[in-house]
Amino acid sequence: MTDSGAPAYEEVAQALLDAAARPLPEDAAAAARRTLYNVMAVALGAAGSPEVTRLATALATPSGVPAAPGVPGHADAPGAALLTGFAAHLDDFDDTHLATVIHPGAAVLGAAWSAGWTADQAGEGSGLLTAFALGCEIQLRLGLAVTPDHYERGWHITGTCGVIGAAVTAGLLGGLGRDALAGALRLASLRTVGHREAFGTEVKPFHAGKAAANGLLAAQEAELGAETAAALPDLGHLLVAFAPGHRNPSVLLDGFGKQWEVVANTFKPYPCGIVAHPGIDAAILAHRQGLRPAGIARVRYLCHPLVPELMGRLDPRTGLEARFSAVHGVAAGLTRGAGGLAEFADTAIADPELSGVRARIELCPDEAMPRDAAALEIEAVDGAVTRWPVAHARGSLLRPLTDDELIGKAEALAPGRARALWTAVSRLDRAATSAQSLLEPLPQEVDAR
Repeated sequence: MTDSGAPAYEEVAQALLDAAARPLPEDAAAAARRTLYNVMAVALGAAGSPEVTRLATALATPSGVPAAPGVPGHADAPGAALLTGFAAHLDDFDDTHLATVIHPGAAVLGAAWSAGWTADQAGEGSGLLTAFALGCEIQLRLGLAVTPDHYERGWHITGTCGVIGAAVTAGLLGGLGRDALAGALRLASLRTVGHREAFGTEVKPFHAGKAAANGLLAAQEAELGAETAAALPDLGHLLVAFAPGHRNPSVLLDGFGKQWEVVANTFKPYPCGIVAHPGIDAAILAHRQGLRPAGIARVRYLCHPLVPELMGRLDPRTGLEARFSAVHGVAAGLTRGAGGLAEFADTAIADPELSGVRARIELCPDEAMPRDAAALEIEAVDGAVTRWPVAHARGSLLRPLTDDELIGKAEALAPGRARALWTAVSRLDRAATSAQSLLEPLPQEVDAR
């Protein structure tokens, strides 16, 4: 334990290795499988996008690691980690830990993708599922240690904490010992990345991809020179930098390996900021009950204050911007009765019916409203007012997506691949397993979108 009250990096590394040496508890294993399955499907769904295609072209090498799930070609290991993390977070459809707003799967998948291609040759390497689970777990605990101060200061917590998780996953897959793994954590702490100002642009998913690449590089460099990394600052310095106003370092290792924060991870039914999901639920419910744009005069959207803070764009110009426009999500639900990728495509932004409804929606933040709740008060053109409340959004902890719903989501993202991917992930065990084992059962065609 350091003077700051934070554990030393060596303590964290030992806790990780101790946990990796034991079988995952079933609840943690199930949560890790669902997280890995969901983020793989999201990455596959984005594989044919123009954004991923451009980045893949820039990172392409004649040989090396396969570029990313579903993406043809090769990249060097850091490039493949970057591209995979980018694809996994591009559509903002990946997993979300509600207490910290971290998307833990993307950066860890990127690191696991690159490191995992050779993990089956490393006899001391941790199993893919265990390394993935622990990479998610450590970044969630780090997030809890600096929440809410870190995020409120404008940091993109997925990028800043994600690099630590990526270093853990890559280090475990590479069979690093305690001192080398501690060195990887030190090196990763110098490579954190991301500000919230990037939300609504391609830079946001780049944060997740860069966290994956930086974590992978930290593990590789620590393996070559752990004694040099030992001279770097300790974990207490990182916590002070992340959250100078409020920190809770005890959550980093309390109950580590016995109590798992990854079991609180959630999965999105809509590809946008999660705080808007209860409003979209309410809008879809109203649409299904017969409300149509022509009959709507105005809408009061009662929501948690994070909704306007994170998703306050009133007139988005692109699909990426629309992912941070709560009024767009509600307008899509009221107009189309849906909130899928099509509703957040660039073409949907230009839909005059959607833009007309957006203009009639007023955001009404309420401190008493829970994050996973919302209500729409819809005034009809004849003056009648109806109220559409949602107590818990679909995909929230109290209303989680079922396995069948998760498979259905994956099928929409990667048609013809969902069941094969589910089978592959379900069979992962603690044996040293390569990333290749996840793709071998899958058809490899990717449709551009």
